[in-house]
Amino acid sequence: MRPEDVRTIGVVGCGIMGSGIVEVCAKAGFVVITVEVNDEAMARGRRRVETSMARAVERGKMDSAAHDAALARITSSTSLDDLSDADLVIEAATESLVTKLGIFARLDEITRPDVVLATNTSSLPIAELATVTKRGEQIIGLHFFNPPPVMKLLEIVRALTTSDETVSFARALGARLGKSTVLAKDRAGFIVNFLLIPYLNSAIRMLDEGFATREDIDAGVELGLGHPMGPLKLLDLIGLDTAVHVSNVLYDEFKDPIYAAPTLLKRMVTAGYLGRKSGRGFYEYPAA
Repeated sequence: MRPEDVRTIGVVGCGIMGSGIVEVCAKAGFVVITVEVNDEAMARGRRRVETSMARAVERGKMDSAAHDAALARITSSTSLDDLSDADLVIEAATESLVTKLGIFARLDEITRPDVVLATNTSSLPIAELATVTKRGEQIIGLHFFNPPPVMKLLEIVRALTTSDETVSFARALGARLGKSTVLAKDRAGFIVNFLLIPYLNSAIRMLDEGFATREDIDAGVELGLGHPMGPLKLLDLIGLDTAVHVSNVLYDEFKDPIYAAPTLLKRMVTAGYLGRKSGRGFYEYPAA
């Protein structure tokens, strides 16, 4: 499959990340088929896309005609079988290796042999996903960043089995989606999370030790380092449960204490304080 021949993209999962990927692909002119586990999840995902695109129109980032055309290119399903004619599939399901392995095995059965199968995982091994397919050279990581319609980076992750042709395909696709790409090896955290997680964990430990308030930690980073968002605000955006998961994957692979999830973070997740999506994390958020 040549990147210029891609017309239809399948996206498995329409949660926070999946819905953003759907939006990016539809805005770029692709027909998008998104698959969710049930009708309720599918409806939630569709609402996320519609709300985000409506905001883009309100802010003058998109005109009404482009908005209507992009929405018309999106269809939804609860069956992976509806991706049989897709020219590319991007998996953006929950960060569970077992779940992703099942999805990749099924996608390998139903899609054409020339189709690239990509995953949006932020930490799981791409090579392991390739083992349940007969197309290891066409399995690759396409790691978008939250929120995908805004963030310009696309992290391409190459497994040991991934071919040069598939890497070139991914870079060209990134350009069609309006993204800048970087290439990483298939190891836990890739480039960005490998650097990000120790920084976030250090901010949590600083707060837990009473070294500074949440507001001063975030203000120090925003005003002193020029970051658009402080670490504790960023954790709330990412989701504290996601941060624990990525920390665990990194620690399991490297056994370095800087990657271990801080006790405070784990306790907050146990209490249901997950950040913006639950209404409370390091900060409090009004109900949507």
